[in-house]
Amino acid sequence: MAEKSRRYVIDTNVILHTYDALTSFPDGEVVVPLDVLEELDRFKKFNDEKGRIARQVSRFIDKLRDQGSLSTGVKLENGGRLSVYTSHTEPEQLGLPFDSKDNHILYVAWKLMKNGEDVCFVSKDINARIKADVCGIPAVDFDRHKVDTEEFYSGWLDLPVDLKQLNDPPETFEDMLADKKAYPNQYVYVHDRQNETRYVVYRRNPADMSLSPLSRTTEEAYGIHARNPQQRMALDLLLDPDVMLITLTGQAGTGKTLLALSAGLRQVINSAGYERLVVARPLVPVGKDLGYLPGSKEDKIAAWMDPIFDNLEYVLSLKTNRSMGYSVDRLLAEEVLQLEALTYIRGRSIPNQFLIVDEAQNLTPLEIKTIVSRAGEDTKVVLTGDPYQIDNPYLDAASNGLIYAADKMKALAIHGHISLVKSERSNLAALAAEYL
Repeated sequence: MAEKSRRYVIDTNVILHTYDALTSFPDGEVVVPLDVLEELDRFKKFNDEKGRIARQVSRFIDKLRDQGSLSTGVKLENGGRLSVYTSHTEPEQLGLPFDSKDNHILYVAWKLMKNGEDVCFVSKDINARIKADVCGIPAVDFDRHKVDTEEFYSGWLDLPVDLKQLNDPPETFEDMLADKKAYPNQYVYVHDRQNETRYVVYRRNPADMSLSPLSRTTEEAYGIHARNPQQRMALDLLLDPDVMLITLTGQAGTGKTLLALSAGLRQVINSAGYERLVVARPLVPVGKDLGYLPGSKEDKIAAWMDPIFDNLEYVLSLKTNRSMGYSVDRLLAEEVLQLEALTYIRGRSIPNQFLIVDEAQNLTPLEIKTIVSRAGEDTKVVLTGDPYQIDNPYLDAASNGLIYAADKMKALAIHGHISLVKSERSNLAALAAEYL
């Protein structure tokens, strides 16, 4: 007798995480409870990314009906199968309340398991996985887009040396790093092992992976000066027109947003390298309809942009910038600065602009793909965020779109990544980030 294949009972949040979740299990049968279809029906009316995914998945399932009955199972192109569970569900048999769709979905997994099936419940909801475990149901996270955070690429290598070696030629350090994996635009922080404030920073040339020292011209942008080696690396990337995608990670106060904004202003206002500076942030929760807030589109977006305004006002108030007479209102009025809602970015083409997506850790890998794919000719995209400060309940430090993009793009010459490690906001902010 042929061995039974595993049956994966899929939670709604898995499907909404990525449109091709249902075809990610070629080794078994995907079981979609009816309650999941009802939840997809509710989401498909939304105009955000989740609504688009719900509509796409509904069309995919509808097309499968041409191949047979969904209740008995239909073969997928990847070798797996898909079926819809249509029997009555009774979550109270598990000691769970009847009025929760999540509990009805859990019941499906439990019932199949009681019938002798090899079952796995798949959910992005940590509480749903805990409830499944309590009920004796094997449960896992959907880990297709997960990154190994223990091996996550920081964008730079630490190389302590004796003080007398700091002035050695780059070839010396290349030999020391022969056993380390080299990536395009990777930095090497060479410092005195006794005093880290004495250092030299090198960057790998994407063409031949050779090391070159950083130029002094990238230490400052629109009045903001780099205060540590990692900030120098970040500014070097932000000011390089050949690097089209930049990912910056770091805890609060490390300067991610401030550096990105100052570099954007320098290249939009001072050098006219880009037509405008576009800043976007995910609405919390991601995809919330702007219609719930009063006023115009700009008024609604502004309600979520206070952290951006704070940084911009600080940069514009610097003594070196006051003489230019710019204010946030003037930048907006002259369309030098544009605020954008990620909810409506799909379908747009954004050419020759400096696009900053702040708090990108709250986006899924698919949402990041949607945003970056909007970049037109000569547009630079900067993604910033703290992967350990996530408001999206279905993402974590290993599965969010910011970390995913940094990991998947690290071998490309047009991408650069820096993990910022030191808080420069204030001594109090640095201590709070470390101890609280």
